[in-house]
Amino acid sequence: MPRVQLPAVSPKRKALHKGRIIGQKRPLLPKQMWAIRARLEIAGYLRDLALFNVAIDCKPRGCDLVKPAVADLIKDDRVRERVSVIQSKTQKPVKFEQTENTRETVIAWVRSPEMISCGFMFPSRFHERPHISTRQYGRLVRDWVTSIGLEPSGCGTHSLRRTKAAKTYRKTGNLCAVQLLLGHTKVDNTVRYLGIEVEDALNVAERIDL
Repeated sequence: MPRVQLPAVSPKRKALHKGRIIGQKRPLLPKQMWAIRARLEIAGYLRDLALFNVAIDCKPRGCDLVKPAVADLIKDDRVRERVSVIQSKTQKPVKFEQTENTRETVIAWVRSPEMISCGFMFPSRFHERPHISTRQYGRLVRDWVTSIGLEPSGCGTHSLRRTKAAKTYRKTGNLCAVQLLLGHTKVDNTVRYLGIEVEDALNVAERIDL
């Protein structure tokens, strides 16, 4: 009797991303950004407030945000207005400006008792680590967005990196400027990173008079 080949049956598994928003993490809206700041200020979380403000202003990747030294942001007991850091991913320098609000929160955090004898801006509570990890930073971002009622799967560390970059692009339409601010080597990377569609580019072009 010929042998019948039965169809293969795969075990049912729960989809890895079921119920979660995947893809690019959207930037924060201004009202969401200020809501997080307000909650951190009310709670008196100086470290988190400084970390959040630096993340918004400086637009670094998480791996670069967690490890700046105090001397990178502060000189002669004054917060630097402009800072240059070497990116871990590209090994190229990128410059950014710290706004007045960010400078105030940074100096308040550095002068706090918790920062005595600390060489890094955002030190870890674990003795074997000199600064917080990217994983811990991700957990903090999740807590921040959850505290104002946002779905954490729709936001992430790149939401903070995109926030000011997206606003700059919407106001100016200058992709090259945003490219420099993000430290991208190619403008194509900036287009993909911001999720710019052809229609968006055409709308920007229409507003420019030659």
